[in-house]
Amino acid sequence: MAEPLDLRTWLREQSADYRFNVGGVFQRDSDVSSWPLEAAGPSELEERLTQGGHLLPLPKEPAALANVLEVSIVNFLTLRALAVPRAEVRRGSERGYPDLEFGGQAFGGGFHAVDVKAARRATNRRQTQSRITLYTGNTYFKWPDLHWAGTLRAFSQYATHLDMIMIYTLNPDSNARVEDLEIIVQEPWRIASRERSSTTREYIGAVTSIDALRSGQGAFTTPAEFYEYWRRFPFKTSPQVQRQLQRLLRAAQDELAELRKRHQPGAD
Repeated sequence: MAEPLDLRTWLREQSADYRFNVGGVFQRDSDVSSWPLEAAGPSELEERLTQGGHLLPLPKEPAALANVLEVSIVNFLTLRALAVPRAEVRRGSERGYPDLEFGGQAFGGGFHAVDVKAARRATNRRQTQSRITLYTGNTYFKWPDLHWAGTLRAFSQYATHLDMIMIYTLNPDSNARVEDLEIIVQEPWRIASRERSSTTREYIGAVTSIDALRSGQGAFTTPAEFYEYWRRFPFKTSPQVQRQLQRLLRAAQDELAELRKRHQPGAD
């Protein structure tokens, strides 16, 4: 039997083959196109569609462009994983955790979480324009044994957690917007900062130095240090999150009581 694949190494190898090939947004109607449209290849087709008014630029807004990048690479990795014997892959929801779940004997068994992030380079090209979000701090990360809505399973059930970070330079004059794309694969704790990624939301932030992201030199020297710091962080808990937490705790208590009942002497 073949040796299990190291998922981080496998992801880095697939990233070397990935190309962001989204050239814009197709618009059906146009007053300037002539039909039939003929093209000798993808480049000429893109040019003809642009000239005909059928190809609109992708959004420049960071969150919107990040969604396009993430969907593109998730599709790519899903197809690559399906071609690996004894590998399993499952896609998460758009706003849930993780973006991809890997498993199967090909990756050594168990479950492995892979989350995709996209970040624009700052004008100095040495930092990300904004701090990348690693985790939501006041839900599944704070309470890792509970199965929160939007997650594929409880956080603690994953053998490993990895982030794929897509760093790009914005070209406002290009339909694709994205230039000089670089993909970094790291364990989240290795690139974590001691700062939130948002002053208004309960998110754990990464370091902003691109060199530190590449080398995995964040603010923490061990996973234990990272988890201790961020699990003790005074995140705010909204009424909605508090209601979810109470429901999950009640469900966990009911499940535990049922298990104890089944193992009592004389139980059926």
